[in-house]
Amino acid sequence: MRRLTLGLILLATAAPSLAQEPPQGARSGTPQRIRNVMLKPGEKCPEAQGDEIVVCGRIDPEEQYRIPKEFRDAPVVAGNQSWTNRAQTMMDANRAGLPNSCSPVGTGGQTGCNQQLIDQWFEWRRAQRAEAAKVP
Repeated sequence: MRRLTLGLILLATAAPSLAQEPPQGARSGTPQRIRNVMLKPGEKCPEAQGDEIVVCGRIDPEEQYRIPKEFRDAPVVAGNQSWTNRAQTMMDANRAGLPNSCSPVGTGGQTGCNQQLIDQWFEWRRAQRAEAAKVP
């Protein structure tokens, strides 16, 4: 009986706060859409349409990369390479005489010469594209 009475008292005291209306201009409920927009310099934040919230942030052209500018194009020191790269370098150096190794020694060494030329061309092409991207 006490529990029922206590429950009714609590319900009666909470009812007026539940019946209150939100302040003027406040939205009720949750928005249907939240849009996050990253803006470049000179762009304006788009207007919210309907029941949505637009969150705008600016991109600084100098700081759009996480890697600091002085470290972006720095050559990779052998001690700072990943184990994958180190293992691949060792495997390439020790392939002499094996198939696809482009070596005059051993059986099948000549079959890798064509692949080596293709790899060199791709590396040259990648360097050309990187150089073209740097020129404004």
